[in-house]
Amino acid sequence: MTTPQPHITRRPPSEVMRLERLGSLHQCRMSFMRTLLRRLAGDQWQFTRPHFDIDATGVGYAVYTAAGPERSYSLVAFAHDLPDEKRSDRVIADAWDATFTLFDGVPDSQDIARLKQNVPLQEAGRISEKELSLSRANRSVRLWDYVVSELASGQQPDTDVIDQVGYLMRTTAVYGSGKFGAADRETISNREELFPPFQVEMLSVFLTRKFVLDLVQHMAWAKGGETAVKLDRSIAQRLGIGNSTGLGMAPFVINHPVLFNNWIKAREEAIYRVRSVVSAVADDTEIFRDRLKRSTISVARWTSKHPVQMRKIDALKHDLVLLSARVDEYDFQTAYPWDNLMNWAAHQLSIEGQELLASLILEPYPDLVDPLVSCMADTTSTVARIDGSMTVGDVKTLLEKSFAWAFDLDWQAPQNCARAWYVSEEKLEPRLGERFEEPIAAYEQPLAPARDAAHAFHALKEWPETSKVAAFLQSHPEHRHTIRRAQLCEVAPYGEVQDNTISSDVLPIDMLRAKLSFFGATHFDPRSDRWIRICMFAGAPYPESLSESNSDDWIYPELAQ
Repeated sequence: MTTPQPHITRRPPSEVMRLERLGSLHQCRMSFMRTLLRRLAGDQWQFTRPHFDIDATGVGYAVYTAAGPERSYSLVAFAHDLPDEKRSDRVIADAWDATFTLFDGVPDSQDIARLKQNVPLQEAGRISEKELSLSRANRSVRLWDYVVSELASGQQPDTDVIDQVGYLMRTTAVYGSGKFGAADRETISNREELFPPFQVEMLSVFLTRKFVLDLVQHMAWAKGGETAVKLDRSIAQRLGIGNSTGLGMAPFVINHPVLFNNWIKAREEAIYRVRSVVSAVADDTEIFRDRLKRSTISVARWTSKHPVQMRKIDALKHDLVLLSARVDEYDFQTAYPWDNLMNWAAHQLSIEGQELLASLILEPYPDLVDPLVSCMADTTSTVARIDGSMTVGDVKTLLEKSFAWAFDLDWQAPQNCARAWYVSEEKLEPRLGERFEEPIAAYEQPLAPARDAAHAFHALKEWPETSKVAAFLQSHPEHRHTIRRAQLCEVAPYGEVQDNTISSDVLPIDMLRAKLSFFGATHFDPRSDRWIRICMFAGAPYPESLSESNSDDWIYPELAQ
């Protein structure tokens, strides 16, 4: 039962939208991977493998089909014999261990022939509106050969070695939404199963994980023959699909303010609803205690060599000790127990620990939380139009709402504008360069909303409060993108990062993690301040064993018996 109280409020954008907090978000019930598997299980989707034509060298193709109540989708996977020297996670790579597309329906032989000519080329090829995604993956150098050799000799791999990496392959890109000829988002968004964000990409990765398991076992059989054994199911379930993500993803958070607002706003609404629960029944507290214990196991397995992330993991481990002790003695019969626990965390835990707790308190309440997933897509079509009839005074008020903190910064100081975002000519990918060390200022992209808001606000001060902003923009068209963003904040209050994205100490990995946490990623492992590795679907059931009973809490490791 929830009863909103005046003392319980939704956390404001000024608190939530700081990069330090966005870079500490964790997966939750609303994450896109969990949303997908709940639907697949609830609607009793059926999975088949109509083709697995891969030879002893690991070259060939396979097809995995997911059949739902109304439609089917098929992952078409191509396996390649890639020399070690050509294996690279960089976007400039032109060959991979495996390449994929998610086909709308079930491909026939002509489709396969066409895809065989294009999918392995990735950007250099072209797919059609029959395809919904394009992706590629590389083997883990540390784990692939080891697992193949162990299985080929009749042995199971050591779980400690497995956990050090967590995946046999990692994707280096999963493209959708119209890229390289694939179907546009608007052509499929009216399908119930694909309406929530990134369901195409999550389904592609889920089926990719099954292909990787089949392929590693196939290669072990090719090497060991009758001696080879299959990977133990409990070990296989620990493995996910890795992902290597760089700066190309960071601008997404800035360039999609309405969509990102919907994600954050839905999560904040879920947190608010649970904090408004008057009393927690025994079943709810038991679920929470269980997820807390299992999260402790997950964090214990989380490793990174990046100094910032290492400190955050250490702080989180300490937080979990404090939180577990607090929960052991906590009286959940007190009024508004979750709100009280969150208030305690705000003063006792690191931001990393606070955000993990925020995710955990959602676990016992699917009825309050899960329906909010339907609010996370961007269905607007007109909000990007500038309202020229708005007065200068009203626009200034909107700018102050999101960017007042930025108006007092000295934007001429080198540390406040040290970086510049631009697009590389070679690969047309976003890059972040040093403004005063590289000749890139002329190519800067509009990815510094705070600076631009400060400049626009300064220019607006010269105009009468009652003037129409259309007149202002006729004289200052360079501020059009900022005025548009200001007006968007009326419908997207959580759409703006409230930090300086071009400062000397900005960490782009915070933006990467914010997005990836909504995917449902775990074990974030930054390799620098500009790219990060993660693991997806680790612990999840495979398609053939997916059921309503195991479709959701798989994200948390099982407790030792």
